[in-house]
Amino acid sequence: MKEVYITRLSKFLPNKPVENDEMESILGMVDGKASRARLKILGNNKIKTRYYSLDKEGNSTHSNAEMTATAVEQLFDEKFPISKLELLACGTTSPDQLLPNHAAMVHGLLKCQPVELIAATGACAAGMQAFKYAWMSIRCGNTSNAVSTGSEKFSAWMLAQKFQPEAENLKSLDENPIIAFEKDFLRWMLSDGASAALFQDKPNEDGLSLRVDWVEILSYANELETCMYAGAIKQPDGSTTGWVDMTPEEWAQHSVFSFKQDTRLLGKNIVPSGAKMWKELVERHNINLDELDFFLPHLSSEFFRLKIDEEITRLGVPVKLEKWFTNLANVGNVGTASPYLMLEELMNTGRFKKGQKVVLMVPESARFSYAYAHITVV
Repeated sequence: MKEVYITRLSKFLPNKPVENDEMESILGMVDGKASRARLKILGNNKIKTRYYSLDKEGNSTHSNAEMTATAVEQLFDEKFPISKLELLACGTTSPDQLLPNHAAMVHGLLKCQPVELIAATGACAAGMQAFKYAWMSIRCGNTSNAVSTGSEKFSAWMLAQKFQPEAENLKSLDENPIIAFEKDFLRWMLSDGASAALFQDKPNEDGLSLRVDWVEILSYANELETCMYAGAIKQPDGSTTGWVDMTPEEWAQHSVFSFKQDTRLLGKNIVPSGAKMWKELVERHNINLDELDFFLPHLSSEFFRLKIDEEITRLGVPVKLEKWFTNLANVGNVGTASPYLMLEELMNTGRFKKGQKVVLMVPESARFSYAYAHITVV
């Protein structure tokens, strides 16, 4: 099996950073009323700025595929041109359409030679599924290089106009036209952007590379019900009804295509399951916790930082908080792109040093999946 190295990382964050007090003016107010939950949610997640692929009037400026293609193009130059690319693996939660898949749309924009493609669609772990596919392809000798990406265009899903039909329907039923907290919650949590990694079977001749030692991904959907979802409604028994079994009128009346989060289920399960997996990985891979230099947890909210720390400490597999790194406060929660954005910032700002050991932790709340990767700076 070949060793695999990340030799380049890139990012594309659209437009200017959006401050907290600008969010609602861009996304709009449902039924013309300010969100009751916005300040509380922002107080918990501690995000200060994020990026939207929208202008100040809420008009789209970039598609998901365009942001991703831009990030991919930045990986290549005259020394290693895109004409050498062999595989493109793209992960996203928010593709621009159902078909063709996201990877095909990105490839179409790149206009390079034919390459192998795979698209991983899901929540946050989808970016790591693409990451693992690229890593495995080189490791087993299928290709000598590959690019994987994580990207999101959440903002267009969160525009107030997308919820207005539901508000109007509630009015007609003589109910309060305020969308449910499970839908409003994610309007103040998510942001846009793309990031990409170039994997090769040899490290950089000059400068540092990141050797990917292992990638582990597990789903706990066999034990836990749906927590974050879109294109469906959740029934009282925990099951879901998908959009294909609903009428177009129901799609609008229930804001079926909005992102929704069962926050009670999230709070109860997201930390314990991920901590349990971390303990198992520490034992299986014989990780010396004292030798870890960076722990990169994808946090959807700062609310979870101390909860994760408390649980992994309780299980006997703690990582000192001074070794933790996130850029959530500045770039926001960019879903599948978030783990790439952490790696990109550390590598391209000179924070990494040869010999350091890094762990990525990526929880996904859709139906509770977790991804971990161990990396050595070489």
